Amino acid sequence: MNDWHPTTVAAVLPAAEGLTELVLDIGGTPLVGTHRTPGQYVRLALPEVGESMFAIASPPEPFSTRWEFLLKGGSPLPDALVRLEPGAKVHSKRPEGRGFPLPQARGRDLLLFATGSGISPIRSVIESIRQERGSYGQVTLYFGARTPQAFAYEKELHHWEAAGIRVVRTVSQPGASGWQGLTGYVQTHLGEQPAADTLAFLCGQSGMVQEVIEALRTLGLPREAIHLNY
Repeated sequence: MNDWHPTTVAAVLPAAEGLTELVLDIGGTPLVGTHRTPGQYVRLALPEVGESMFAIASPPEPFSTRWEFLLKGGSPLPDALVRLEPGAKVHSKRPEGRGFPLPQARGRDLLLFATGSGISPIRSVIESIRQERGSYGQVTLYFGARTPQAFAYEKELHHWEAAGIRVVRTVSQPGASGWQGLTGYVQTHLGEQPAADTLAFLCGQSGMVQEVIEALRTLGLPREAIHLNY
């Protein structure tokens, strides 16, 4: 277990319908400074439950002692993690995965696509962009959820928009909620053809990812300009 490190639950907060935010304190561990690229994920474990991978929702910062995650309920480990109290211990490994190639997006337009809990690694991208907004061109987030209550980070959306990030939200199952916004899937709201030097970052259900890739290719975006975080 030498590659596992004990981290401490700092907060467990409701994030949206079926989603919970978990904040881990990694202070005093070798994990500080190991999150280097937005979109990377971490293996978390509880000895009595098991282990699984979770994308880091907070931006990479060399001296940050907090990692934020978005947990989707319905499986044993996330369900156990969200029941923990502050101060509880969670075993964590170093971040894995190549993440999103954010340096390639500098000076270019960027399209971001996320559905459900897939917003967590995209949030890491957005918060990184906000730290030096002038280094990027137009940034548009296409954000889909099943119901209006299922959008995580809703209170942060106005901060993103204030930073010049266009947010396009759509609901696939509005029902009788009174939702007045867009409906359907994110790939149906792409709109105009992307500029030639545009990049796209995607995270969400595999069906959405494949359909967005196909739609972007149809609009003329080359496959090498479309990136997943794994």
